[in-house]
Amino acid sequence: MIIKPKIIVLDDDPTGSQTVHSCLLLMRWDVDTLRMGLQDDAPIFFVLTNTRALPPESAASVTTEVCQNLQAALAVVPSPPPTPPQAVEGQGKDLNVGGDMGGFLIVSRSDSTLRGHYPIETDVIAEELGPFDAHFLVPAFFEGGRITRDSIHYLIVDGVPKPVHETEFARDSVFGYHHSYLPKYVEEKTQGRIHADSVKRFLLADIRNGSLEALMSLSGNQCCVVDGETQADLDRFAQDVLAAASQGKRFLFRSAASILTALAALPEQAIAPENMAEYVRNGKPGAVIVGSHVKKTTQQLEALLQAEGTFGVEVEVARLLDDVDQSATLLSEVLENVHTAYASGKTPVVYTSRQELTFKDVNTRLKFGAKVSRLLMDVVRGLPADLGFLISKGGITSNDVLSTGLALTSARLLGQILPGCSMVRTPADHPQFPNLPVVLFPGNVGDANGLATVFQRLSQE
Repeated sequence: MIIKPKIIVLDDDPTGSQTVHSCLLLMRWDVDTLRMGLQDDAPIFFVLTNTRALPPESAASVTTEVCQNLQAALAVVPSPPPTPPQAVEGQGKDLNVGGDMGGFLIVSRSDSTLRGHYPIETDVIAEELGPFDAHFLVPAFFEGGRITRDSIHYLIVDGVPKPVHETEFARDSVFGYHHSYLPKYVEEKTQGRIHADSVKRFLLADIRNGSLEALMSLSGNQCCVVDGETQADLDRFAQDVLAAASQGKRFLFRSAASILTALAALPEQAIAPENMAEYVRNGKPGAVIVGSHVKKTTQQLEALLQAEGTFGVEVEVARLLDDVDQSATLLSEVLENVHTAYASGKTPVVYTSRQELTFKDVNTRLKFGAKVSRLLMDVVRGLPADLGFLISKGGITSNDVLSTGLALTSARLLGQILPGCSMVRTPADHPQFPNLPVVLFPGNVGDANGLATVFQRLSQE
């Protein structure tokens, strides 16, 4: 019998839930909050660490803290049915839950275009929660047009697969890379600690013919890379993973969202994407916060600003570079424009200015990003109290909206309003915005009209 484990996802921004629904997103990771996730009825929950917005040392520290608190939470939560003792002999750190973590799968969810703190986060998880028999890189994200074939990761651009190292994402100033061939990517990111020729490859033919025997042979935290062209590929792979896990194998994942769909195997969401206006509060206009700067976001922003019922409010972030702090003045100006637009029945679209700024080093850039985020979160806190809905554009921006702007400990995921775009709702007892539907729209997802489509779906009479 295959015992379905609880899936615990450490998400480096809040968009990893973009293929599932009805589960908890946790914005805190104290022991009590993690215990709530472990006891929830859904087969999966997410811990939103936001580590992609942090420097490497901080990302490692946060991941360590989550893992150690998870150990403490597991120690007082009844374990899922244990795996057969003979199958797990000698495996797993003692978490006081039947002596192992056989009832759980750990996923380090990150960007489908390979940006993020790899291998830092998986190394920490392996140290704190291991040993694992293998860790799998599974970056395929079909809703976003990311596929992996012959261990080469592609982004579908205008219907044509383009190796990701040829895209703008590979030139990211913080997380850049030179290889789309995943074994070489691993070698590059581990600085040669894991050689490309030592990486185990699960190719499409292997997956479609069945991988259980190969999975059962893995040991020693073997690094593996996994192909996927369709959801059916990862569904088949997940079946074999779950079968191996039920026989005592312990696996760690570094993945995008599509493998989570396969592992969780949820039914259809309660309300169809095109009908999600049912969640809007009192038919009121909403607000849109746009922080992402990738090319696709800018295209989507331009289309949204052409939609009837919207009003653009630009945040001139270059003013934050001045020696004299202009944050308070800028905030006052933005909120005045927001409330004027809202009072006239329009949805204000607050967006950071699009010009490219340069910085002397990565830490300076990250500190400036944090300053911009603080301003945007002050805008969120200053939005009209009777707001109908909120759309947050960009992964890091969305994390900040949930954890800082709305000061949430947790939120229930309602489902997807577009492929890859999650909607959550604030709790009924939220002090400022009770039962507010919030769309988490990743920066690099959707077509040119994606933002406009979400706005129109939520603005239906």
